Amino acid sequence: MEFKIAGDYIELIALLKATGIAETGGHAKHIVEAGEIIRNGEVEFRKRAKLIPGDTIEIGDETIQLV
Repeated sequence: MEFKIAGDYIELIALLKATGIAETGGHAKHIVEAGEIIRNGEVEFRKRAKLIPGDTIEIGDETIQLV
């Protein structure tokens, strides 16, 4: 799936909520803390990591390409 960023970046937990992967902010934080997010091939533990166009996020069998 592709996700278009409105500004310069989007925070990781905001992306999870915007794509419907997480239902709430608390759910998004739990997903990140559990080490379920792969950003550009590496596990991302920072809930407020600033994601930019070109980043690839993987969670389970879902892949999100930021544009």
